[in-house]
Amino acid sequence: MSTTLAMALRVEGLDVRMAGQQILKKVSIEVPERGIVTVLGANGVGKTTLMRTISGIYQASAGSIIFVDEAITDLPSHRIVAKGLAQAPEGRQVFSNMSVRENLVLGGGTRAHKDLDRTLEEVLQRFPILRERLAQQAGSLSGGEQQMLCIGRALMSRPRLLLLDEPSLGLAPKIVKQIFGLIGSIRAAGTAILLVEQNVRAALKVADYGYVMEGGRIVLEGPATQLREDPRVRNAYLGGATH
Repeated sequence: MSTTLAMALRVEGLDVRMAGQQILKKVSIEVPERGIVTVLGANGVGKTTLMRTISGIYQASAGSIIFVDEAITDLPSHRIVAKGLAQAPEGRQVFSNMSVRENLVLGGGTRAHKDLDRTLEEVLQRFPILRERLAQQAGSLSGGEQQMLCIGRALMSRPRLLLLDEPSLGLAPKIVKQIFGLIGSIRAAGTAILLVEQNVRAALKVADYGYVMEGGRIVLEGPATQLREDPRVRNAYLGGATH
């Protein structure tokens, strides 16, 4: 990636061990300010572990995580969120017995009441379906609506960098298209995005740059347009298609 770009995130030589097994091996990635970077790979290669380590849920055994020129490698997750890094986790993890409004307010953390109201209004403008569901229990939403709620809750902290883990998982094609349109608009508003996604075709359309993981390592990287044409990516993830 170009060294002239200001970086929101630098992950350098990251190792993660769990239960005596090494999950991540010398992983290095970068996400520029206002950029979209995607991490691609099959199930079980370490993508979610990478996201959870960046957000402070898991601890690295070696390497460093730099967020806007500040080391966050050993910080707990709540302090990382306070610095401007938020995650919408895999699996549409909403608080099912709480209302949509309560889920969103929870994402705002300790934000002052007036600022919270303004941020909530901005999120509802981006996700108008959530405005119609504010009083509804989150567990009663459709899968697509829960994914929007999960992303909206993360945006309530006004992050500088948003981590999105498998946002299209289990959703109908029409909803996937809508979610990826929202990803583009979030970046356009100034938020950098690190996207983990098995829908390689959709991810490479919205991303600027991509990394491919296998066995806990980065095995391939490059501009998204270049990866789309790479025969290794086409054969492994795009069925040999060129478009």
